[in-house]
Amino acid sequence: MPYTPHTKQDISSMLQTIGIKNEESLFDDIPKDIRAKSFDLPSGKSEFEAYEELKRVSQKNKTDKAIFMGGGYYEHIVPAVVDALSMRSEFYTAYTPYQAEASQGTLQALYEYQSLVCRLFDMDATNASMYDGGSALCEAALMAIRVRRRQKVVVDSGVNPIYKEMLNTYLKTRGFEIVFLKGDKCEADKEEIFANVDENTACYIFQNPNFFGSIEDKEEIIEFVHSKKALAVGSFYPISLGVLKSPGEMGVDIATAEGQSLGNYLSFGGPGFGIMATKKEFIRQLPGRIVAKTVDKEGRDAYVLTLQAREQHIRREKATSNICSNQNLMALRAAIFLTSLGKEGFKELSYLNLSKANYLKDELSKIDAIKVENKAEIFNEFVIRTPLRGELFLEEMAKKGIYGGINLENLDPNLKNQVLVSVTETKDKEMLDRYVELVRGIV
Repeated sequence: MPYTPHTKQDISSMLQTIGIKNEESLFDDIPKDIRAKSFDLPSGKSEFEAYEELKRVSQKNKTDKAIFMGGGYYEHIVPAVVDALSMRSEFYTAYTPYQAEASQGTLQALYEYQSLVCRLFDMDATNASMYDGGSALCEAALMAIRVRRRQKVVVDSGVNPIYKEMLNTYLKTRGFEIVFLKGDKCEADKEEIFANVDENTACYIFQNPNFFGSIEDKEEIIEFVHSKKALAVGSFYPISLGVLKSPGEMGVDIATAEGQSLGNYLSFGGPGFGIMATKKEFIRQLPGRIVAKTVDKEGRDAYVLTLQAREQHIRREKATSNICSNQNLMALRAAIFLTSLGKEGFKELSYLNLSKANYLKDELSKIDAIKVENKAEIFNEFVIRTPLRGELFLEEMAKKGIYGGINLENLDPNLKNQVLVSVTETKDKEMLDRYVELVRGIV
């Protein structure tokens, strides 16, 4: 059986219906000088041959090195139960919930996910997930603009550089003012924040731990932000919430996160999913799908999509948001992950990340040629300055079997010789000591 089900007669009928002679005519709007002359595709293969070819290509992937790279996506242990339950066909093939046709099973699973997120983040309400952490943060900025009816957004220096680019794309093109603070590289500058958040500001956006791994207690800043009637919007690393203050404890108005670390694999950068939670008073401005629990006419529990007006179809540009899908399966995996660990297990996971990263940081700081840049406490990431260019340092580490971190010069030319190192519970003491030994030999 061919990969495509259309016969020659089917194709001819379709072409006739849309009024063209051949498939090439579909590309008439593309100038001929920029069209591909030939895709140079090989002849078709059988299913077995295609599988063998893909297996051969996959063996080129370098999966035999220890990973000390983070910056938003992290290597964590995924309990076997997460795969076993999420890969059941009822979940794995389920259509993303749209309106009332979503099954009770899917809706209940998402309701439980929302409940877990609200507990973890100490917030009143959340949606059934967003695309990823970056788009969730951008939607939070737009939400704050709607709530406060102001046009200015102030972004902390410690926010993920990729998220900054996304915020710039989302906001600048719509005419909003966006102020990117410079800060002190690894830590924020309070005076700079106080000078820029004013009566015209819709929200102040920060990240905790910040992109460079530093932990900062933002409560004083959040109080100042609230004194200006602006909202506090935070991006959080979910695993850190087992030991750090929750968004709710800090007084955050809208909390977001990248959820990949909750039971999802790195998988070459995706898919992940976005978390977005808020206070009850702002729930009507919360984009995406929200699942609620009620009872049917016979008094039985029933789960429904609520506060949904299909506004991406009805209100068009006036819609709260035009996001029209979510990461249902990834969010489900997070719910299974959190449930399997439980409260104490999650705390232990968080402490493992904290303690192992600080062990490596302290050992590296004993090497004369290495300088740890973070002045504040760190969770499971930190920045080191080496006598070598970051690229060369990481190449030498890779030769020894370790992906040693992220070259920060690739993100900011001013951060030469600096590397962002990440440590998770997947690394044992022997591996951490080997990292230190290799660094000492290289520098």
